[in-house]
Amino acid sequence: MVPYCAMNSLLDVINKQRRVHDLMQHQSMLKHDVAASLLQRQHDAELSSLIAQTTVEQLAQCLITLDAPSAQRLWHLIPNEQANRVLWSLPETRRMELNLDSPAVDRQRVQCYELVQGRLIAVNLENGAPLDSPTPVWVDLMDATPGERRYIEERFQVILPELLDENELEVTARFQVSQDDDLLLHSNFLGVQAHHARSVPVAFMVHNGILFSIRRESLPIFDLQKQRARNQPGYVNDAWDVLIDLYAADVECSADALENIYGKLGQVGRHVLSESISDQMAAGILSDIAEEEDHNGRIRSNILDTQRALNFLLRGRMLSDNQAQDCRQIQRNIESLNSHTSFLFDKINFLMDSTIGFININQNKRVNQLTIFSVVFMPINILAGIGGMSEFSMMTQGIDWPVAYGGFMVCSAFIGWLTFRVLGHLERKRALSSYRRSPH
Repeated sequence: MVPYCAMNSLLDVINKQRRVHDLMQHQSMLKHDVAASLLQRQHDAELSSLIAQTTVEQLAQCLITLDAPSAQRLWHLIPNEQANRVLWSLPETRRMELNLDSPAVDRQRVQCYELVQGRLIAVNLENGAPLDSPTPVWVDLMDATPGERRYIEERFQVILPELLDENELEVTARFQVSQDDDLLLHSNFLGVQAHHARSVPVAFMVHNGILFSIRRESLPIFDLQKQRARNQPGYVNDAWDVLIDLYAADVECSADALENIYGKLGQVGRHVLSESISDQMAAGILSDIAEEEDHNGRIRSNILDTQRALNFLLRGRMLSDNQAQDCRQIQRNIESLNSHTSFLFDKINFLMDSTIGFININQNKRVNQLTIFSVVFMPINILAGIGGMSEFSMMTQGIDWPVAYGGFMVCSAFIGWLTFRVLGHLERKRALSSYRRSPH
């Protein structure tokens, strides 16, 4: 709803500015050029503010709706970082009407790779230009625009899959083979940023020996695999090798993340096993434990998802013997990581229980202190309740009130101290008696 309102506001402002401009053209006034220049700057600033609130798709719709002069004026105000994405959303006929260039394929969002002497080399994808290689091995789309997706689909005669939600568990939706024998996989890869783990959904498709990967954000795993395949000849031989190596790299990333959890829980354990923990420290420890528990659960979910994908590949008999052997090795690594995640869950539960135990100890100490204070001042309260302060005033009529009340305070303090000492003696005596009765 917000982008729709922004688009309507943008169209209203452009139409209003056009009427004001036409009105000024028919008015004769002094310093007409100066007034027109100031008004133009004001209009441009207003339009730039609205453009910043409008999505790429809505900007393209505005360029389609407006007449040619207004659309060209709006086009010149669109920032450079948005211009190419807007071009992808415009129909080719409209681009020709406005005399606009063809959109360029953003190499950050759409990357194509081929095998050259056993190395994975990037292919220059330009709109309308032929591919350097007739059969690329891997086409990687990262947050590609709808126009870029359509361009890839038309160029390779393929229908790219849409990303599924990361919580989708239905096997038939996540792993399937189409009627054209195209493999479709939906997996969650581990994304780690600033020691924070998260699941990033990725869709894979193998069509005519080409691997297509679709994702919304950058993943270090993909960059690592591209670097390895570029620097090591023979690291990959076809699209299936690229797919399997991506899953293997995800398992490696999960292992590194588990090592970080071990280190973080080790620090937490040293705090928990210290002599004393304040409530503030305990709250921070519980927060750290909860965060690591979430990371551990996310890692376990991701490696199980990878295990399901590898099982599907093995059951489909789509791989060569060497590739199937690599898949089984990855599965063995996953089994090893599963035992580590189980151990970490047990350790997290132990640290959680220990921290809560320290919190209970601190609470018991405060309750014990309050109980002692109430018992110590009980005799004084009893005396005050029996006679009251009015009765005490009658008893001390012949004595100056500073002396009388001062003596009362001293006596009250003495009674409280004596009660405290008696309670302490009884407590020590009870503890000594319990120690003597206990077996040694």
